Amino acid sequence: MENKPADEWLETPDREKKGRLKIYIGMSAGVGKTYRMLQEARRLMDAGVNVKIGYVETHNRKETHALLDGLPLVPRREVFYKGKRLEELDVQRILLLQPSVVIVDELAHTNIPGSKNEKRWQDVLDIVDAGIDVITAVNIQHIESINQEVKKITGVEVQERVPDKILQLSNEVVNIDLTADELITRLKEGKIYDSTKVQQALQNFFLPEKILQLRELALKEVAGQVERKVDHEVTRDKLLRHEKFLACISSNAETSQHIIRKTARLASYYNSNWYVLYVQTPKESLDRIPLAAQRHLSNNFKAATEAGAEVIQVKHTNIAEAIMQTCIEKEITTVCIGKPHLSLFQVILSTSVFNRLLKELSVNDIDLIILS
Repeated sequence: MENKPADEWLETPDREKKGRLKIYIGMSAGVGKTYRMLQEARRLMDAGVNVKIGYVETHNRKETHALLDGLPLVPRREVFYKGKRLEELDVQRILLLQPSVVIVDELAHTNIPGSKNEKRWQDVLDIVDAGIDVITAVNIQHIESINQEVKKITGVEVQERVPDKILQLSNEVVNIDLTADELITRLKEGKIYDSTKVQQALQNFFLPEKILQLRELALKEVAGQVERKVDHEVTRDKLLRHEKFLACISSNAETSQHIIRKTARLASYYNSNWYVLYVQTPKESLDRIPLAAQRHLSNNFKAATEAGAEVIQVKHTNIAEAIMQTCIEKEITTVCIGKPHLSLFQVILSTSVFNRLLKELSVNDIDLIILS
C-alpha cells in the first residue's frame, strides 16, 4: 500500500477508537525498513504530529542512526535477566504519554520472560487498542503461515514469528523493495552487518537465488494484502458468500501444525473468520492420551489462537457428526482436514464414515479441502 502524506496524521485523534497500524515489510535485514520508519517519523514531527520513538534498532548503521538525532525517544524499560541488564519496549510509559504516533521496530521480537506479553506484536496491539497509531516493521520470513516456505528457501526455520492476523488488522502494509544486486552491494559496503560477518552472510543467506525467492514472497504478500483489503472493504456488500473455515485437527502434532498453518493462510487470503476443531473421542480421553500428545495439543491450541482462530473442543464418539454439528452451528463454508495416513485398502473400508461426511457437506453447500 502507498504511504500516506504526513498531513493525514494531523486529524484530531479519537481515543475512543483504536489506533491505526502501519507495517513495513522487507525481504530481509538491510533493505531499509527502519530507515524508512525514521524518515516518516521526521516528516510527521515536522508537520506538528506528536510522534515518539518507542523502540528502534539501528544495528549501528550510520545513516539510520543519524536519523534519530532530534527525534523524541521513549526511555526503554530496563530488566535484569540471568544477571544481565536488558532493555525492552516500555508499553506502560507509552500509554501514559499518549503520543499520536509511536514507532516500534522488530515486530517479531520475543519479550524477556516475566513481561506482560510474550511477544512484541502483542505489545503493539495493546498500544493500538489504546487509540495510539503504530508504525512498525517486520521481515517476510517472520510471517507465521509462510514459515515453511521460507525454511525451504533458506534452510533455516525462523523461531520468532508473527501471526497473519496482524497483517489483516493493519491499515497499511508497505513493501520495502530492493533488487538482489542492490542488497548485496549494501552488504559488501558494510551497511547491513559488521565487516567480520559479511563473507559468511554472502555464502549463506545473501545468495542471489535466495534473495530473489524471498523478494517474490514479500511482493506477493503485500500485493495479496492490498487485493484482499479492496475485496473486503470495497466489494464486501456485493459478496454473496462470506467464507468461514474450519480446521479439523487431531492429537498428531506435526499434521495438526500443518493444517493450522495452511488454514490460517486461506483465512488470511479471504480475510475471513476461522475455527480449529478438536474432537476428543473416548480413545483420546485424558486418562488414555499420552502426556506428550496433550502438550502438543495445548501448543497447537495456543498457536491457532495466536493466528486468529477460535478453538473449539468437543467430546464425541463420532468425528463426522461432531464436524457437521460444528459446521452448522458456526455456519462454516469450508472444512480443512489432513490427508489420511491410511493405505488404499483401509480407506475403502472406512468409506462409509467418509461418504457420510461428504454427503452432509454437499447437502449443506460446504466445501472440503484435503491438505497434502
